[in-house]
Amino acid sequence: MATYPDTEVVQNEPIAYKETENLSQTETKVSLLDILVLLAGKKRFIVRFVLCAAVLATVVSFLLQNRYEAKIVLMPPSQSSSAGSALLGQLGNMGSLGSLASMTGLSIMKNPADMYLSFLTSRTVEDALISRFGLMQEYHVKHISDARKELERRTTAVAGSKDGLIRLSIEDGDPKRTAELANGYVEEFRKLSATLAITEAARRRLFFEQQLRDAKDNLTKAEEAMRKTQQSTGVLQIDSQARSLIESAAILRGQVVAKQVQIQSMRSFAAEDNPELILAKQQLAALEGQLQRVAGSESDTGTDINLSKGRVTESGMEYIRRFRDLKYHETVYELLAKEFEIAKLDEAREGSIIQVVDAAVVPDKKSFPPRLLIIIGVMMLSFFVAAFWIVVRHGIARAFELPENQQRLDAMKERWKEKHDTA
Repeated sequence: MATYPDTEVVQNEPIAYKETENLSQTETKVSLLDILVLLAGKKRFIVRFVLCAAVLATVVSFLLQNRYEAKIVLMPPSQSSSAGSALLGQLGNMGSLGSLASMTGLSIMKNPADMYLSFLTSRTVEDALISRFGLMQEYHVKHISDARKELERRTTAVAGSKDGLIRLSIEDGDPKRTAELANGYVEEFRKLSATLAITEAARRRLFFEQQLRDAKDNLTKAEEAMRKTQQSTGVLQIDSQARSLIESAAILRGQVVAKQVQIQSMRSFAAEDNPELILAKQQLAALEGQLQRVAGSESDTGTDINLSKGRVTESGMEYIRRFRDLKYHETVYELLAKEFEIAKLDEAREGSIIQVVDAAVVPDKKSFPPRLLIIIGVMMLSFFVAAFWIVVRHGIARAFELPENQQRLDAMKERWKEKHDTA
């Protein structure tokens, strides 16, 4: 009989749990309903709070400076090898420097727009824009680095991965100056590119221009030395066999020097087992062998060609030396002059470095601030802030109305009073 009460407790326990769960759900529903009733009772406060926030947001949004956005679309040139490089391979012996030209150009990049994008947003271009448009005074900064940061913050430049086009946009308070700034990026970039060798043809042109300048100086010195030798020795001409031998040796020497420069250039980017480098070395060995048979074993050091010294007077040998140097420098100068002219033609054929697809125009409406969105956003935020404040304040008030919380509050006041009196 003693087990009956325990059995009744076990059997009644699920029923009590269900009643507690239903009571909890009822309290939850009632609490949500209480919140809605509470907010409805404070609707005047909420409306006033939201209206005040909306008025404040309206005033602030109209105080913000209007900004205008200008956009420009650019098309960079393709990094393909020029027609002159392909033509040089068909010039025969006179084009010994032809393959060198193709080695001095730019390698084909996956996306050439990335390089031009870096040039457009370089420090040199930005500083030129800051000085040209007086942006330090406009941005109210004392240091050019601060003006550069502000300009970068307002500028957005992106290179398209699919079409390869560059899209640049900039924001400013003056619509006319905004368009001028966007177009100014291109103008300043073109000034910068004029001092840089960006394309393959431009690099080849600068390379051969320097080489041609040195070759011209050497040729001038050789001609002057030849003139002085003729005046001092009295020898004005040598026999046709010696002349032909000297000219052949000079041409071979020029081709050897050109091939050596080509191999030196190839080693900067190619491994020793590169097929093109191996072929160039074999061609150099063949040219040196021909030169050795024509001019003797020490021709590479600049000594006399292989003539019978017993049949040539001292004055005649001096004339041969000067004539050999003259023909050598003439050959080198002719090769470099041909390469330089071809590079100039290629550079002219490529046209401008970068082309403008869509030029920046004066914007007809502002891009910032979005006043309507600001006002709507502030109104929504203020509504939630007011509702949160009402619920929290009501919860705190109810918590202090409980007797146990009131007793704790009184105890805390007494302790504080005792500490204050003791102090």
